[in-house]
Amino acid sequence: MKRRDFIALVGGASVAWPLAARAQQPTMPVIGFLNGGSAVESAPYVAAFRRGLSDSSYLEGRDFAIEYRWADGQYDRLPSLADELVHRRVSLIAACGGDKSAYAAKAATPDIPIVFLVGIDPSKVGLVASLGRSGGNATGVSLLAEETITKQVDVLLRLLPRLSAIGLLVDSGNPNAQIQIEEAERATRPRGARLVVAKAHSEEELDTAFSTLAAEKVGALLVGASIIFVNLREQLVAFASRYALPTIHFQRIFAETGGLISYGPNVPFIYRQLGIYAASVLKGIKPKDLPVLLPTKFELVINLKTARQLRLEVPPTLLALTDEVIE
Repeated sequence: MKRRDFIALVGGASVAWPLAARAQQPTMPVIGFLNGGSAVESAPYVAAFRRGLSDSSYLEGRDFAIEYRWADGQYDRLPSLADELVHRRVSLIAACGGDKSAYAAKAATPDIPIVFLVGIDPSKVGLVASLGRSGGNATGVSLLAEETITKQVDVLLRLLPRLSAIGLLVDSGNPNAQIQIEEAERATRPRGARLVVAKAHSEEELDTAFSTLAAEKVGALLVGASIIFVNLREQLVAFASRYALPTIHFQRIFAETGGLISYGPNVPFIYRQLGIYAASVLKGIKPKDLPVLLPTKFELVINLKTARQLRLEVPPTLLALTDEVIE
């Protein structure tokens, strides 16, 4: 073989080998992030989700990519958004930002792994077979929001022990609204308080709901868990101020916005757990072998500035239980 032919052969191989190696490299896993809310409102939660992945040694751009689908509060878009992710052949769907995201993902695929964040017990609505063993392609974290309502009622009665009527605001578009109503009835009835239910799914309906609550002379308001209420929190807090109505919410972001009290799980911490679960699935663990996680970290936040505006004196015994006081 002539020297120049040998060099040409080696040179050609040096070009061909890397091309062949690149062709044989596995495709980077893609996480489909399906959310009923908006990108702006969910930014802190997305950061927490990604932190959970990085805590599990999964780095974006090196080990996985994320494709986002946002419903922006329009729940009826979720099924088509879930279908888009299925057709994209993502490796995993992270369904969050409202329970309907999990329903849409579950309906879209029986095969692609799903990790979800829901507010209710997923075993009661068919998302999993049981909390201990999902038995299918989905698992995740449940906030058990309906069970938190009982504790919220206790907090309100510590603040206002003579409460005779308590309002409950639920999202009329939330399929779990009835579960929240039933839990609130179980919590208020033994405590001698009358429950008044109001429903809303938009700012206009909030106006009507607060008018109804005022006419019923409720002394305080439970605000049910809903991504719609998160998106409308500034308007909701403004209505509560207009009607001088003490409120308790599920997420601390409401107290930070001006709501009186929040009591519930630490939501960014929950999203971090969801990220850890997503990494576990990417590593090869099947969802059916992962139990549904339940919240272990709850926080009570009181906005004292709002309390003063409402001319309420927060008892020292209640202040002693708070995790944070906003002045």
